[in-house]
Amino acid sequence: MATPQADDLVEYGYRRVIITITAVMCALLEIVDTTIVNVALTNMRGSLGATLTDVAWVITAYAIANVIVIPMTSWLSQQFGRRNYFAVSIIIFTAASFLCGNASNIWELVAFRFVQGLGGGALLVTAQTIITESYPVAKRGMAQAIYGMGVIVGPTLGPPLGGYLVEHFSWPYIFYINIPLGIIATLLTLAFVRSPKYGEKLKANQVDWLGIIFLASFIGSLQFVLEHGQQDDWFNNNLIVTLSIVSVFGLLAFIWRELTYKHPIVNLTVLKDGNLRIGILMGFILGFGLYGSTLVIPIYTQSVLGWTATDAGLLLIPGSITTAIMMPFVGKMIQKGIPQGYMVGAGFLVFFLFTFWMHNIMTPDTGVEHFYWPLILRGIGLGLLFVPITTLSLSTLKGREIGEGAAFTGMFRQLGGSFGIAIITTFITRFSQEHRANLVSHLDGSRFEVQQRIQQLQQGFMSKGFTSNEALQKAHQVIDFSVMKQSTVLSYMDIFMYLGIMFLCCIPIIFLIKRGKNKINPADAMH
Repeated sequence: MATPQADDLVEYGYRRVIITITAVMCALLEIVDTTIVNVALTNMRGSLGATLTDVAWVITAYAIANVIVIPMTSWLSQQFGRRNYFAVSIIIFTAASFLCGNASNIWELVAFRFVQGLGGGALLVTAQTIITESYPVAKRGMAQAIYGMGVIVGPTLGPPLGGYLVEHFSWPYIFYINIPLGIIATLLTLAFVRSPKYGEKLKANQVDWLGIIFLASFIGSLQFVLEHGQQDDWFNNNLIVTLSIVSVFGLLAFIWRELTYKHPIVNLTVLKDGNLRIGILMGFILGFGLYGSTLVIPIYTQSVLGWTATDAGLLLIPGSITTAIMMPFVGKMIQKGIPQGYMVGAGFLVFFLFTFWMHNIMTPDTGVEHFYWPLILRGIGLGLLFVPITTLSLSTLKGREIGEGAAFTGMFRQLGGSFGIAIITTFITRFSQEHRANLVSHLDGSRFEVQQRIQQLQQGFMSKGFTSNEALQKAHQVIDFSVMKQSTVLSYMDIFMYLGIMFLCCIPIIFLIKRGKNKINPADAMH
């Protein structure tokens, strides 16, 4: 396959501005849609008559489709031409958004979300490549900064935007909002985006269909197990066991196929590069911490502190803005030759300090002022990790390998997030049960303080007109609720402590990094 000349695609003036806006808009559409649904699940349940387990599929279906498409994006761009593939992906995403809003039952919605995920998975990776190739090498740092701001702020825009639309309109509008933006993006893509000149396309009988099937079975099954493991009691559930086996055999078959087939859909030989292997490991850990802490904080503020979904979403915005502001500075530091390993080490240390701080401020009535500075610190940590990890992953790759390596970093970051969410939700449940058992064992009914507290509560309820027995029952319920709340707070403290230890343990990995001779621009990074 001929290597396209990157310089042929450089744009100037208003064309470059329009292409940048189009690509950032598409990336934002994809990222916002991963989180905007979370706050609307309760409303969906009510209007579609679905159970909590059913409605969770609205998130799972999108995530599975996303993670299947990401590794195939580079190959699909080569087959159909980048502009055509990007435009078709936007059309699929937009059409599926309309169908999601019109779904009449939960399984229709899940099916359309899967289709939406297939379109969305391509947008993020392809948008980055289009921006990179539209700028001359000297200006790619600024291109990366613009794109990086969109990518970082995107996940935190979802919950407050979703909360506003659900509160003032109804849940279908979280999908309808994509339609005008999708139509504009499609028209701009067809008018302004150009494709690199690739060599000969594969014929239908040369396409790696088996590789696609093995990849889909491995990634799809793994994503399902991670999303549903906790609620389905992990390996005590037959479906989880079956899909875990499918995932393992799918992975082995996929590796065998890609290493032996002449036209593999994913080039695994690129993983021979040591820095890429270290980079995807760090990317996995970053995904674990990024998505894990993004999940934990809103759940804690809503379930323990009683905040609204909109308030919980707004809490994360200052930290995201901090990361966005840091992006241009991090880009300049990389261009000046400051080793990415140093920045990554500093980023892991800052993330450790953030988790340690969060561990210390957790109480049943923590206020917004207590969260503000730790979350700013988290924003600084993310700024030091996001681009440097991806650039060092690609620092010893050349030519087409850079795009193939970037697909791996994107996929492993996504998988790290899925593992993080699955493990954290499991441990919150387990730790809560343990702490509850410990607290109850110390709650001795014969102790004077306990008897006095129950008596005070009972008298309070009796003064509101309850009988003596009803008041006593309610007093016990209040005690039980406060024990439950306290045990939940303790479990969140444990989660932050273990996350911090994990980040601290990652710092020595930076000593395994080899210095790359070819200087990779941060603009080639965040696929």
